[in-house]
Amino acid sequence: MSVYTVLWIGWGLYFAVVEGIALFNSKPGDTLSEHIWAWFGTAKAGKPVNGWARFRRFALLAFMAWLTLHFMTGGRV
Repeated sequence: MSVYTVLWIGWGLYFAVVEGIALFNSKPGDTLSEHIWAWFGTAKAGKPVNGWARFRRFALLAFMAWLTLHFMTGGRV
């Protein structure tokens, strides 16, 4: 097992612990999803959407599309 494999497994376990604690505490704004919604301006319905929020949303969409293609094509994208 390589050092990177150990580090990625450690990162995954760390994430699972932090997210688990956040889910167990159930306080507003503590999970990764709630942070992503806040960072990309999708958390508050009815709030006016400005150009900066649109840009952040587009950046998230572009990254997620690239990441999905990257994983599905074996790194060719």
